[in-house]
Amino acid sequence: MSDTTATADDHALAIDLARSAGELLLEVRERLVADGAPSSELKRAGDEAAHRLLMERLAAERPDDGVLSEEGSGAEGPSGTRRLGTARTWIVDPLDGTREFSEPPRTDWAVHVALVAAGRPIAGAVALPAQGTVLSAVPAPPLPAAPPARPRVIVSRSRPPAIALHLAEALGGELVEMGSAGAKVAAVVQGLADVYPHSGGQYEWDSCAPVAVAAAAGLVATRLDGAELRYNEPDPYLPDLLVCHRALAERSRSIIDAWLADGGR
Repeated sequence: MSDTTATADDHALAIDLARSAGELLLEVRERLVADGAPSSELKRAGDEAAHRLLMERLAAERPDDGVLSEEGSGAEGPSGTRRLGTARTWIVDPLDGTREFSEPPRTDWAVHVALVAAGRPIAGAVALPAQGTVLSAVPAPPLPAAPPARPRVIVSRSRPPAIALHLAEALGGELVEMGSAGAKVAAVVQGLADVYPHSGGQYEWDSCAPVAVAAAAGLVATRLDGAELRYNEPDPYLPDLLVCHRALAERSRSIIDAWLADGGR
């Protein structure tokens, strides 16, 4: 297989992995809720079960590829391969939005599976298990309809970043609160929101698969300053992100550039 392009089997595997982990998470959630387990147990059990499934499947089906998982060491693939020394690396978040997962019947949590080569995602899938949906780079979702007159700017429920509040005000938009990063990007892909600006810290597994899907759908997906998002770096910290409809890209970029030039005030 090529080192820099994904095969049809890679795309199919990303989708199947995300879907399978999502189905397992639904089973874990239903069983633990029925048992009266506390939210802390839902978080722990969900993270562990989905991570184990993904690691076992990747070890069996892509033993020569590296792996970076939120729940792993971040250094090695399932077969012991150093991820930074491999041409291809799978970047996964077994359960994005553990808090939302632990608060049934919330549906704004996700499973992320992406394949990266030369710093760029070449395949990706985002499962939204409680919504019965899997979004993927191939086949790509259609570009959403044009944004409304009042763009919908998506933010976290508890920690809306200053740039999101500023951008919503400058665009004359409205705020939409949601949980996980994957669910936020998916909302833009699905046309349920129009702009997702983030600052204040994320890691590669938070955005890699969602960015792969968003870019395939024709959306803008960059750093806040317009720089390219790069993955499988030695330090997986990736502090900021902008995903938006292309019709809002120029206005959003101008507003953000001015905000950054003013020191984020």
